[in-house]
Amino acid sequence: MSNSRKLPIGIQDFEYLRTNDYLYVDKTAYVYQLKTNGKPYFLSRPRRFGKSLFLSTLKTYFLGQKELFVGLAIAELEKDWLEYPVFYIDLNEEGFTDTNSLHKALDTNLKRLEEQWGKDETDTTPASRLSGLIRRACNKLDRRVVVLIDEYDKLLVNTLDNPEVNQSMREILKGFYGVLKSADAYLRFVFLTGVTKFSKISIFSDLNHLKDISLDKEFSGICGISETELVQYCQPEIKKLSEAVELFYEETLAKLKKHFNGYHFCEDTEGQYNPFSLLNTFSAGKFRNYWYSTGTPTFLIQMFQKNNFEIKNLEHGVVIPVDSINDYRPEYHNPVPILYQSGYLTIKNYDTKYNEYTLGFPNEEVKYSFLNDLLPTYVPQHLIQQNFSAAAFVRTLEADNVDGFMKMIRAFYAGISYDKMKNVQKDEQYYQLIFYLLITLMGQFVQTEVKDSTGRADAVIQTSHTIFVFEFKMVNYGTAEDALTQIDSKNYLLPYSADGRKLVKVGAEFSETERTVRRWKAG
Repeated sequence: MSNSRKLPIGIQDFEYLRTNDYLYVDKTAYVYQLKTNGKPYFLSRPRRFGKSLFLSTLKTYFLGQKELFVGLAIAELEKDWLEYPVFYIDLNEEGFTDTNSLHKALDTNLKRLEEQWGKDETDTTPASRLSGLIRRACNKLDRRVVVLIDEYDKLLVNTLDNPEVNQSMREILKGFYGVLKSADAYLRFVFLTGVTKFSKISIFSDLNHLKDISLDKEFSGICGISETELVQYCQPEIKKLSEAVELFYEETLAKLKKHFNGYHFCEDTEGQYNPFSLLNTFSAGKFRNYWYSTGTPTFLIQMFQKNNFEIKNLEHGVVIPVDSINDYRPEYHNPVPILYQSGYLTIKNYDTKYNEYTLGFPNEEVKYSFLNDLLPTYVPQHLIQQNFSAAAFVRTLEADNVDGFMKMIRAFYAGISYDKMKNVQKDEQYYQLIFYLLITLMGQFVQTEVKDSTGRADAVIQTSHTIFVFEFKMVNYGTAEDALTQIDSKNYLLPYSADGRKLVKVGAEFSETERTVRRWKAG
């Protein structure tokens, strides 16, 4: 599919975007608001969410390049277009694995600035070099310096699985970033971006003067694309996508929202789309998991494995105090704050009485991709590669083949070898988790519901013409017939009695000794 307008996929340079006629969702009113109301800021947003482009917009503005803002919001707001010395420090590189790579990255950025503003040979450390550069630039232009740091935490996130290296990097950066506080008299504006706020530890203990706008309501839309902006700026792309996927315009909007929208960076705010996924969908004319395919940090998966985190909570709601949502501490091994900051969870609700957030998956792209990534943590890789396909399970039920579906479930469980899963505690809860993951992943294709409280069947799967209600019993506590009796006595079918589709109840026995489904009965 071709578009009449250029889509800025992967383009993070504001000047290049504006001079080459790319689509641009205007965020310049935020630039004016920030420069007018404060000086040192920090913003946390997930990767591929537009942080680098916004930082480039700030750079272009502070360089006084007025002509690039013609027709944008800030052109009507700004009266004095001044040029400042701008230090743009980019740490958004791959492959940070040790302190040598950190020193190299800092040296590369500092050398580029020294070519422009001069060098003092007595400044030998990254911190002293940065401090000297700020003073010289300020004195040379008789104007305070603007410092913009992109992905300040990239190397810290990359080394979270190596605590010793991570701690060494934090100590180096503590001194480097500390200059932004000690040199305050020479600074006009400071803006740091990253994914994670490492608060209460070395770096942000020294940067406690920064205003963290990550959860501020007035800046909730500073990155990403809201539904209002989507309709305002992208109507031609939505129409062409509708033609490509053979849906009506409103149906396409609904599918885009379900698949890519849902990020909230403050309570009671408009949901934000991931711009990377949105633009790639427009470009390809297909719904795919574009953002997720760019990679999930392995340490997140390792955290789940080590800490026996309750996976169901990710979908049904993780409660966290407001003060903890941006407070990631590696030593606590709690994945929730970084899951939120990384974009895998988002704000779903806010309890004003207890000052707590409820977090959950933002959209289908994240939900199903993340659960699919988690599955190999609990199930041997060979089993997934050879036998598992959520679509295959769904196709079997769509053919009303209960026996075939249950045989697939039995074969899947039977393929889990104790010898190959020595590090996983295999008890009833473990097998329930496998079942939960299987059923939830089927939700990509049909409507599913997994038990999360008493008084409901273990699972409900709805195809276009049939509703299946499942109840499982451990052999020691009941039979397949007992499971069917429970479905009837508890009226599990009642919520669906007026639906019009065929109702099928399935009772099954799970044998702990055989470690699989032993018998089942449909009715």
